[in-house]
Parts: sequence; C-alpha cells; structure tokens
Amino acid sequence: MELRLYDTLTKEKRTFVPLNPQDVRMYVCGPTVYDFAHIGNARPVIVFDVLFRLLRHLYGEAHVKYVRNITDVDDKINDRAARDFPGLPLNEAIRKVTEETGRQFHADVDALGALRPSVEPRATEHIGEMREIIEKLIAGGFAYVAEDHVLFSPQAMNAANSELPRYGALSNRSLDEMVAGARVDVAPYKRGNTDFVLWKPSKPGEPSWPSPAGIKAEGRPGWHIECSAMAWKHLGTHFDIHGGGIDLVFPHHENEVAQSCCAFHQSRMANYWMHNGFLQVESEKMSKSLGNFITIRDLLADWPGEVLRLNMLKTHYRSPIDWTLKSLEESGKTLDDWYRVAAVVPPGKPATSVIEPLLDDLNTPQTIAALHGLRNASDAAGLAASLRLLGFLSETAAQWEGRKRQASGVDASEIDRLISERTAARARKDFKESDRIRDQLAAMGVAIKDSKEGTTWEIAR
Repeated sequence: MELRLYDTLTKEKRTFVPLNPQDVRMYVCGPTVYDFAHIGNARPVIVFDVLFRLLRHLYGEAHVKYVRNITDVDDKINDRAARDFPGLPLNEAIRKVTEETGRQFHADVDALGALRPSVEPRATEHIGEMREIIEKLIAGGFAYVAEDHVLFSPQAMNAANSELPRYGALSNRSLDEMVAGARVDVAPYKRGNTDFVLWKPSKPGEPSWPSPAGIKAEGRPGWHIECSAMAWKHLGTHFDIHGGGIDLVFPHHENEVAQSCCAFHQSRMANYWMHNGFLQVESEKMSKSLGNFITIRDLLADWPGEVLRLNMLKTHYRSPIDWTLKSLEESGKTLDDWYRVAAVVPPGKPATSVIEPLLDDLNTPQTIAALHGLRNASDAAGLAASLRLLGFLSETAAQWEGRKRQASGVDASEIDRLISERTAARARKDFKESDRIRDQLAAMGVAIKDSKEGTTWEIAR
C-alpha cells in the first residue's frame, strides 16, 4: 500500500515519497493567539493530526517531525492587549494576552484528541532567522528597503533567470489577477502593486527589534516571513509537507514559497501542499454578525472533544463542511456505541480496511464507514485499535458514561430509584405506572433499555 496525497500546487493526487523516510517533515500554520479558537480553526488541527498519526504509523514515531507554529506578534494581538489591559505597558499586556490565549488553545485542542506537534515554535523566538532571510532576499535583488520598510518584489522573482518557481503558481494566479482580486495595500514607497512587507517600523509602544538592512529604526516582521523563518529553522530549506486552511493559499502560502525559494535558491519549499476546505455553520458562513460564531470552548461545554473530532472527520478534508447540531447528535450516538463495544478491548492492530482509505488522500468518510463495518462484524479488537490510531477511546467506558451523566446534570441515584420502582411496577403488572416512569425518565433525558439481564440506562443525545 502507498500513501497518495492531493497537492495544491500540481492539482493532482501524487504518491507520497518522503525526501528521507527516516526524517519525514511536515509544517502546518498554527494559531494567532489573541482570542479563543473557533470551530473553523479546529479543522486543520484535527485533519493534520490524523495525517501526523498516519505518518507515524507508516514510518515510525521517531521518524516523523511535525511543526505547528504560534504567531505571537500581530496587530490583532496588539489591539486585544490594549483593550484588555489599558493600564499596563503594551509589551507587558501583549505577553499576558499571548500566554493566556496560548493556554486556552492548548486546552481546547488537547480535548479534541490532537497530539502535540513535535515542535511548536513561537514567532518572537525566531526574529534572528527572519532578519537573516530578509538580508538574503535583499542581497539577491528580490527585496528592497523603502522608508524603513523592507518589501518583497514578486516582479523581481518572476524576472529572475533561474529555476525558481513562478510567483502565483501555488494559487494559480497571474500578477494582474492578484491585483484585481485582492485588497492591495497602497503605499507611495512600493515599487509594484503586488509587493508585500517583510519588515516594517514599529509604532511607539509596540513590540520592536533591531531592523535588518541597516535600518536605524526598530521594527517588527510581516506575517508571511514568520512562517518561512520557523519552517527553515526546524525543517530546513526543503521539506515534505506544508499544510493549512484553504484561505491561506493566497497570499500567505504563496508568499512563503516566494520568500523561502528566493532566499535559498530552491525550486520548491515543500514537496506537497495540502489545504483543508472551509467550514459553515447550519449552511451559513460563520460570522459574529450572524450570531453563529462558535468557539471550540463553547462546543466543549456541551460535547466531549471526541464528538467534535468525529463530526469533523465525517467530511473529506478538502470538501466544505456544514457544521450542524443534527450531525453532532449523530456523532455522539456513534461514539456512545463505540465506547460500549470497544473501550474495554486491549490494544491491538488497526484494521487494514481502516488504513486503506486514509492512504487515499485521508479519505476519512470511507475510514468511518470501515469502522462501522468492524462494529457490525463484531470485530471489537480491530475496532478498538483503529479508533485509538485515529485519536479516539482516550477514556474508559465508565469515564465516558460518567462524563455524559455529569454534563447532563442528572442525579444517578434518582434514576436508579425510578428504575427500581418501574421494575417493581412491571413485576406486579402495573404497566400504566411502568409507562409513566419510562416517560418521566425520557423527560429527564434518560433512555432505558430492557434485557434479560435487567434494565440499563444512558443519557439520550
């Protein structure tokens, strides 16, 4: 079996051949830590966690390196810090915001069953690498200094007589299309409309560092250069996979390619570019104005993280996903059943029927169908091992059931008392009273099941 991945650059599925099978390397753009992560942010976390797990399964845990960055210098962070901590110096307020929001993000994605990346670099720890790349770009004629800014010139990149990729190849756009289809910052010091900022002067009170290229004023990096620097530092000038949301293809990933390839004279930055699709909520674009903006933390208040994880994986990662309450309820019921069947089974070997769809560009809908097949075939061992590979069954069956009961706010002793009364009513053939108690339990959100062994109950989804 071979792994095939869809490459955004070539627009086709390609057999995955790592540059070094002993050192498989993947970079995924991570969060900008200024607020709670929303459910759309959870999609790349879950998608690339599945790929990370699959690569570790194929090549060995010690031979896969996954880097996901944290952006901790950004205008949105500055604005949040000034708003929340008006009495503090801005740099101190920024530190408070990024540290607290970083903790929130980790708690949320841990609850989703995501493994921590091998390395999780912060942008502010890599200013030196950013300056070094910028100096290389200026020396190569791909960037220039203007009014204490350093800007990259896509025109210079495309005019270079070399093996460099064409600027616009990843997003499949010409320079003219980029100007027409994007909000381009207009500034008198820019030589071309598509030129973008690598470095800019800091405003009073903002985070600042010594500038490159002999610029006297202190400044701070542009967004795009941050990921180029962190990827280079931890994965080298050329690595296997770069991932992120489809919204990052242009301009962020396009600009990453330009910076990295021009600085290091490479024809490629990553061999495979992977992007997950957009997320809607109840068939509408998620936005605060529509009142359907949902954070991961909001959902975790009502649902276990594994329910959110399964719900996300029911749609292929490249397709748009419609996040609905009905689908969440279905995912919850599915996991209730899988926990009952598989949570007590010792670890074994994941089923081939589950692995094969993953090898076909992470076809998780088919993988989930295979899991249902294992359940229907009563292959509890195969089901358990496969679920654990995918990041499920992190709890015991008792913990899972207990979490549901606690979340529902029901009194277990009261339910047991009512079930005992119902059992007594049935024994004396008082079926009217038996039905009344069943209805009372149903109104409490409790589903009961009668069998030869007795009556069991669970929280109805």
